[in-house]
Amino acid sequence: MNDCLFFGQNQNPKLFKNEPNEITKPNQFKFENENENEKQIKQISSSFFSTIFLFKNGKAIEYLRWSNQKPEKIQIKNIQKVTIGFENEAILTKEGNVFAKGRDINSNNSNEFINISSLIEDTNDRIIEDIVSGYNSIYLLTSNQNAYGIGSNQYGQLGLDSKTLKKTEKPILMMKNVSKIFSGTDSNHVFLLNPNQELFGCGNNGYGKIGLGKTRKEETEIQKLTKIQNIPKGKIIDVQCGSSCSIMLIENENENENENENENPKRKIYSCGDYRYNGLGKNEYTYEFTEIKSSLFENDDNIIDFSVGNEHTLILTSNSKLIGFGSNWYGQLGTGNTNWNQKIPIQIELPKLRFNEDISNYHISCGENKSFLYYSPPSFSNLEEDLIKLFQKKRIL
Repeated sequence: MNDCLFFGQNQNPKLFKNEPNEITKPNQFKFENENENEKQIKQISSSFFSTIFLFKNGKAIEYLRWSNQKPEKIQIKNIQKVTIGFENEAILTKEGNVFAKGRDINSNNSNEFINISSLIEDTNDRIIEDIVSGYNSIYLLTSNQNAYGIGSNQYGQLGLDSKTLKKTEKPILMMKNVSKIFSGTDSNHVFLLNPNQELFGCGNNGYGKIGLGKTRKEETEIQKLTKIQNIPKGKIIDVQCGSSCSIMLIENENENENENENENPKRKIYSCGDYRYNGLGKNEYTYEFTEIKSSLFENDDNIIDFSVGNEHTLILTSNSKLIGFGSNWYGQLGTGNTNWNQKIPIQIELPKLRFNEDISNYHISCGENKSFLYYSPPSFSNLEEDLIKLFQKKRIL
């Protein structure tokens, strides 16, 4: 059985039948098709137009907005990851292929999946390890650690001059020697991280959400990958992008040499951008990454997972706290009301979770105006996936 909570905008067709358009407290989610209850959730990805549930058996179903049909089965096998932008979708298979669709991906038929990884000019660079969606862009990380972008370049989010290239339907090399790519469903900006923990960003810099500091605050478009200065000390674990802010999770190095080596390093969360949604509680935009401080993040508490929607953020801690801030227009913070926004972090009351497993097996997924908290423990299938990747790498050497 799945353990999945939902709250926020109950879009049409309703994810919850016979329920109001706004579900303001976490509710147990049940699939319409009872057979799906036998499948364990691996990932949830959601946007304004679509919500996709990926199961651990490599199959996925999709709820399409304004469709009168029941959830559709995605006709692609061995799915490893799904990612959704505002008007695009991308699917990564266990074999390293990427199938995508969208207005700026396939102008001939925006509803048809095409293999975009096969369009990479360098045939030795077509095995994909990770995918990330932006608002109307898709980013690919290859097995050779090269980052490619495809789709809209309206704000320079592909790292190229938007005046000469508004969009591309073929993947374009953005940067070599990349370890991670970060963006967001409603984001027109992107970050690339190299193995030396150097972070680069480009795209829409409105509200200072790329974190370039006050000296760059007037630049609304960064059309070349630019190194982010003054990054807080520690290891960058994740960066997620909303429509007007960016949230960063950093794992701090142990400051005390006598500290127990078996203890997990402390994780802290930082943000920049629009003051209404960045969780800092200041009535001014923040132009560089600044720590979000709250009494809810206690010394014995650590951050397990977090997720950023278009204008809201949820954080899960090791003490089973669910904490949120940002827009709550549709009840997507799960506080029981629809207050416009929450400028400082607040704890959300959770019903008793079904499983008494390690809290680290729970994950958050924030879409546009909606939120999911779901149970997804690791499985032995991860070993199979790693072996496939290793085989693919050896094949191209």
